[in-house]
Amino acid sequence: MRSVPDRAGGLLAREAIVLDARAADRDDAVRACGRVLVDAGAVDPAYVDAMLERERSISTYLGEGVAIPHGTNEGRDLIHRDALAFVRFPEGTDWNGNPVTVCIAIAARGDGHMEILAELAQVLMDPDKARELREADDPDRIIALLAPRGEEEQTTDSPQTGQEHTV
Repeated sequence: MRSVPDRAGGLLAREAIVLDARAADRDDAVRACGRVLVDAGAVDPAYVDAMLERERSISTYLGEGVAIPHGTNEGRDLIHRDALAFVRFPEGTDWNGNPVTVCIAIAARGDGHMEILAELAQVLMDPDKARELREADDPDRIIALLAPRGEEEQTTDSPQTGQEHTV
């Protein structure tokens, strides 16, 4: 069995994956995502307000039932370390008229989250992978789906045959 990295892109810890959240609306969903980041020790509790402020100025809804709530630039001082949180809302929540079932919350002081956003864009452009991300119930699979390509599959040379194979 292939081992999966503990964190996707060094940002998503297994402890920051919640698969059964409930939210009355968009703001409630953003607060739930913020709590996961706070509980992970990645952000100060006041960062949640910066996330709500960002959402009120511009929607973080991406499409395919996915949103990426994150704080304003002014909220970056409230971030202790770059991190992601994956929060699923199985019953969905209304995001300004769009149904959202998955939020990937971002706390990033710099551009360390850009790789994961690029990977997320690749996942969402593939309807099958987007569905798999929305439906995955195994944290290891979620991490693998969001891991940069080089981390999800690594090729090595077989010592016996000298041929390349995927691990």
